[in-house]
Amino acid sequence: MKKTSSGMTLIEMLVAMTVFSVVMAGAFAVLRSESGGMRLGAERADALQNIRFTANLLELDLRTLGSNVPDEQPFLIYAGSDVVAFNADYTSNVDDPYAVYYDPDAPTGSVTALTADRAFTFPNTSFSYPDTSYSGGGGVLNSPAETIIFFFTPDSSTARTDDYGLFRQVNTDPPELVGRDILQTPGMPFFQYYRVQSPQSAPAYVEELPDSALPITHWVPAHGAPGDTAGAALIDSIRGMRVNLTVTNGRTGDAEHTRALSRLIRLPNAGLAVKKSCGDEPLLGIVTFLATPGVNAALDPIITLTWTSATDEASGEEDVTRYVIWRRITGDPDWGDPYLSIPPGNTTYTYTDEAVTAGTSYDYALAAQDCTPSLSQLALAGPVVP
Repeated sequence: MKKTSSGMTLIEMLVAMTVFSVVMAGAFAVLRSESGGMRLGAERADALQNIRFTANLLELDLRTLGSNVPDEQPFLIYAGSDVVAFNADYTSNVDDPYAVYYDPDAPTGSVTALTADRAFTFPNTSFSYPDTSYSGGGGVLNSPAETIIFFFTPDSSTARTDDYGLFRQVNTDPPELVGRDILQTPGMPFFQYYRVQSPQSAPAYVEELPDSALPITHWVPAHGAPGDTAGAALIDSIRGMRVNLTVTNGRTGDAEHTRALSRLIRLPNAGLAVKKSCGDEPLLGIVTFLATPGVNAALDPIITLTWTSATDEASGEEDVTRYVIWRRITGDPDWGDPYLSIPPGNTTYTYTDEAVTAGTSYDYALAAQDCTPSLSQLALAGPVVP
């Protein structure tokens, strides 16, 4: 007799389905866990990559601060908690062996220094720069060192109200976004600064500049000029910066992940003198140098000095780095030390001397100076009595 095989009973099918459901549920739970772990790892990696890229680019650019910057041009212009601006020969579109990078396609307006007629206000500030033009010397009318600005600004494209974007701007070019989803590290500014102190009777040392002292600016037109001392020279003593950043993955609540970084960046070119090559004694040429007496708004006596630019400023060797002025009381046998110096960059110049006494007769002398430094022949004005 032929035997027939029997099928699964209902109880057996229910048991099999139950076991299968338990196995599938476990598999899906493992899959969800693995997927969540991968997503979490990717989000953390994105935050880490974001903060590393931002910090590395900042360090890369900040370390070029002051490179191939002529003596009279400041290397650091503005030092604030969320804005830093400096000069550097960063990019050139011509054969410049001193530039950090060569880019033949770089716009001409972004590979040389700003001139006085292109002055503008830095982002997030009321500070305008420059108020003078800087010569590169050696027949080069304009300095090859452009202005680079980094600044943080609130990011209005997200739902958060406390996140920022970091932007980079060269001269007056449109700013470019460097990083976003950036938070301010609690209790710390984005930028901190370290200055060198040189006591007369002790070794030099570096100390952190108090946050309360920020911002500081290079408000004296010519670096190294007689007025670029004491408090005005505070910005010239900075030799390092600390960058403090916290970045997020762009999410909120439990899904948010952050990374914090604090990096000290040395400024190896800060304070280094770049000696320019100059040729012969500068030519003052036929300038109109006048000293005119008058009074100011308070009716105090003044003498207004006016003169035209030297022959070698905008033509010839184009190596005039400043104008030097002497003053003496009429009848004195010599001129003594220079009375003041004025940076170049204009076709006509005016200076008001308010440190005069009514009824006293004064003489003035003017000379152009190049970077050797050599002086031109003198132009004289006076005697003049305020």
